[in-house]
Amino acid sequence: MLVSPPREPNFYNKDNNMELILKQDVQNLGFKDDVVSVKNGYGRNFLIPQGFAQLATPSAKKVLAENLKQRAHKEAKVVADAKALAESLKAIEIKIAAKAGGEKLFGSITNIDIVEALAKGGQVIDRKFVTSGIVKRTGKYTASVRLHRDVIVELDYEIVAEKA
Repeated sequence: MLVSPPREPNFYNKDNNMELILKQDVQNLGFKDDVVSVKNGYGRNFLIPQGFAQLATPSAKKVLAENLKQRAHKEAKVVADAKALAESLKAIEIKIAAKAGGEKLFGSITNIDIVEALAKGGQVIDRKFVTSGIVKRTGKYTASVRLHRDVIVELDYEIVAEKA
């Protein structure tokens, strides 16, 4: 008598997607400990092998729920600290001097330049949390800084022509 080996449980939705629990923040997908639904290939070939996610089995979901419950009060303190940092960031006036010919810059202003200006103002922020486009003209612009998944602050900054 032939006995077939036990089958792997099916963690896929009917629409050919799979549920995963993120182990860390993944840009344009979600934050750490989020349960997300992604295409099978993206999950199997990228997220799981890179260590960004794990399968959302029923037992993994229970463990996640317990961890989130225990972490809830610590999370409130982290959010309060992020809000305090957001207020201090809003108080900083950011002016970036760059070489320009008229209104057009020689080069461009990126997230790195904004982070350096914030560092001069006394606030050290990692550049991957700052989002702004590439700016090639003088004027006033806005950048968003993600301090926490719930705290995103909009910073106004100005680009001025460098005095020669």
